[in-house]
This record gives sequence, structure tokens and C-alpha cells, in this order.
Amino acid sequence: MATPHNSFKQALADGERQIGCWVGLADGYAAEIMGTAGFDWLVIDGEHAPNDIRSLRDQLIALQASDSHPVIRLPVGETWMVKQALDIGAQTILVPMVESAEQATELVRACTYPPHGTRGVGAALARATQYSSVSDYIPTADAQICLLVQVENRAGIAALDDILAIDGVDGVFIGPADLAADLGYGGNAGAPEVQAVIADALARIKAAGKAPGILGVTEQATQGYLDMGAQFLAVGIDVLILAQTARALAKHWKAK
Repeated sequence: MATPHNSFKQALADGERQIGCWVGLADGYAAEIMGTAGFDWLVIDGEHAPNDIRSLRDQLIALQASDSHPVIRLPVGETWMVKQALDIGAQTILVPMVESAEQATELVRACTYPPHGTRGVGAALARATQYSSVSDYIPTADAQICLLVQVENRAGIAALDDILAIDGVDGVFIGPADLAADLGYGGNAGAPEVQAVIADALARIKAAGKAPGILGVTEQATQGYLDMGAQFLAVGIDVLILAQTARALAKHWKAK
């Protein structure tokens, strides 16, 4: 039995648009609800949400029956974190703050078994192999791992072309808020100067044959990123959806 086919990776390679959402509530029950919404992909956030390896695993389990492809965002691009995420069954990972081709190369190696990479060969006891029931996991896993790297500061933008030249990077995700802050605009991703950098970056990613991605949290921003050519686009955050909808509901009925 081979590793399950990564349909999200295939969709990116085929140039198909993938609409997703952020999952930051750090709870399996909430993730399962998000899995019923109909998004193509969902980011389980391990960087800014209060997740650990067990809660990430539980959310992968909660999304197993969903058609929404789970993407785990790691806190940082450490090799041991990549290994743990893959072993709990993630097939797509998103790594923040990638700033160089050297860093991207090491991430590709972390996602790949020896002799080409450095991923530890211990998945026989892990969820990734369904506890050794996927007998051909080791020889087939590498081809189904999707690596997305985040470029979200000036260093990353300066190194973007070099990062894009690394074989094994499937997509590059622009982090608009961090990029805006590093450019001196206090997290205001809507500033014209920031938008110009984002538009140029998305175009360069697409021209290099990689999938360009980004997050939009307003109608205007999201439409703008679609117009710029974003291929895998997150259009909301579950925490904000809950908070904003609840506040609006309370305000509406308290005003009666």
C-alpha cells in the first residue's frame, strides 16, 4: 500500500485555484466544523495559535473525513518540527519566515527521506503510516509531501528568486502583515507601497512555476490578491469569523 495521494499538491501543480481558511481555535471540534464549510484547504496554525503536537494531531484526525486538505503551519522551520508534523500525518506544511535559498534547501531536505534528505526513518510507529499498515510509505512518501514556504520580510523578498529556484518548494506564501511591518508600515498591508511589493512577489512566484499564496481578511484585500494572481488564497480566519459574527449579533439585538 502506497502513501495517500496529495490532491492539494496536485491541484497546485496543475495551476488550479485553491480557496482556504485559517484554523486558529486550536480545537478538534472547531476544526471538524470548519471541515464542513467547503474550503479546498485549511491551515492548522501552530505559529500563533495555542497548539502543540498533540492538538495538531487531533485536528488532523478531525479533518480526516473532510474534503478540505489540512495544512500545518509550524512555529518555525526546525528540522525536528518538520519531522513531527509529517509523522503525525501531515502531507502539507507551511513554514514561516523563510529568508534564504539555504533555509529553503534545508526544509526540502527535512521533508525528504535519506539518501536525499534528513527526515528520520521512524514512521513505522506513527500516524503517517497508519501505524505500519501503509507498507510502502517510505519509498512513496517524498513525492506526496507538499512544502509551502512563507516569505514575509525584506530579507525574504530580496532572496525570493533564489528561493524560487529550489526544487522541492511547491509554493510560496506571502505574509502580508509581517511584510508590512518589516517594510515600516506597522502591519498595514493595504498601504500602496506594500501592495506593490506583494503584487511583484506574486507575479515572480507564478513566473517561476511555483504556486503563489497569501491571506486576505477583508473583501477588498481578498479580491485584490485574486486579481494579482494568487493561486492558493486563504480568505478568512476562524477566530475572526467567530468573534466578528458574535459581536455583530450581540450589537444587533442589544440595540432593539
